[in-house]
Amino acid sequence: MNYSENKKITGRIHSTESFGTVDGPGVRFVVFVQGCPMRCLYCHNPDTWDFTKGTEMTAEEILDEYEKCREYITGGITVTGGEPLMQKEFVSDLFAKAKAKGIHTCLDTSGAGFSKEKSAEFDALMSVCDIVMLDIKHISKEEHKKLTGLENDGILDFAHYISGCGVEIWLRHVVVPNITDSEDDWYKIGLFASELKTLKAIDVLAYHDMAKPKYKSLGIDYPLNDTPPLDKSVAKKAKETIMRGLKDGLKDGKN
Repeated sequence: MNYSENKKITGRIHSTESFGTVDGPGVRFVVFVQGCPMRCLYCHNPDTWDFTKGTEMTAEEILDEYEKCREYITGGITVTGGEPLMQKEFVSDLFAKAKAKGIHTCLDTSGAGFSKEKSAEFDALMSVCDIVMLDIKHISKEEHKKLTGLENDGILDFAHYISGCGVEIWLRHVVVPNITDSEDDWYKIGLFASELKTLKAIDVLAYHDMAKPKYKSLGIDYPLNDTPPLDKSVAKKAKETIMRGLKDGLKDGKN
């Protein structure tokens, strides 16, 4: 993010999608920002990692694109990535201008870049955000670092921060064979989720390897080349276990 001569905030954008159906409620206009500090082993957007690539755009330019397909949009705007929190000033500007037009806003994030010490820097963004879709990659700090390259303290803190702001939370978790397929960890995710007052949904996704061709085209080795796609029945079991942890957490803690 930077400021141009006329003081307009710009964001570095990878791409936009005019018909997103898995990025929040309804059919949505999806903005993919460029740049991410994580290196998740199963990432399906490695082309969004580099902070120096992408196209600089203003909120007005994004909203102009939105208006061209507004008649087909039933949900609103979702900003994903890359990692949107790394460009929080731009996303705040975009969401504020979207809200002024009556457009519903959704942030799809891993929570990377948040810290409790600097939480006030995120207040402006939360004030114009209707939903946060937050990925919980792994509940274990050590295993999270192996999976993504970063520890998860700030991410779990971010979940509590969102809840404290009164913003609706949708949690997501991807089940990957031999990495995030522990019943104990699933249950712990549920217990953690029970602490979030504004939690509205939990979505559990089965790992797939459809990103392999993209890695090949970029000349990048695919880290999970020998990992098979997850059977959807395992993802179903994971969600049942997470929900059991959630219910037990709510019962025991009266959250």
